[in-house]
Amino acid sequence: MTVPAQPPPHPTEVFAERLLLVLSGQRPLHWAARHIANTAYDDLARLAEITPLSTDGHRPTIQRVGHYQPHPEAYEVFARVATGPRLRALAFRLVLGADRRWRCTAVELEPTRP
Repeated sequence: MTVPAQPPPHPTEVFAERLLLVLSGQRPLHWAARHIANTAYDDLARLAEITPLSTDGHRPTIQRVGHYQPHPEAYEVFARVATGPRLRALAFRLVLGADRRWRCTAVELEPTRP
């Protein structure tokens, strides 16, 4: 019996995982730098500095990734991230470059509440 090959993960899922690893402090910012463009790099650097997804000692996990494709070369993406009992919202934009590689051009994370 042959097992059918699994399709490669969707770019939105790959990038959600990359951003999660940086924002949780599991990977350094430079690990993802070649996949981040424009002001998204500065935004991610600012967010990564405070490692917002590594609170309470829980390892964050992605619960769900969804996207909207306004045109064939862009995705608007949202992800629901769990850190223990807490859920956070992560949003980012992917754009297909002239080199046919996806790059993150915007990233936002739901602000923490006091």
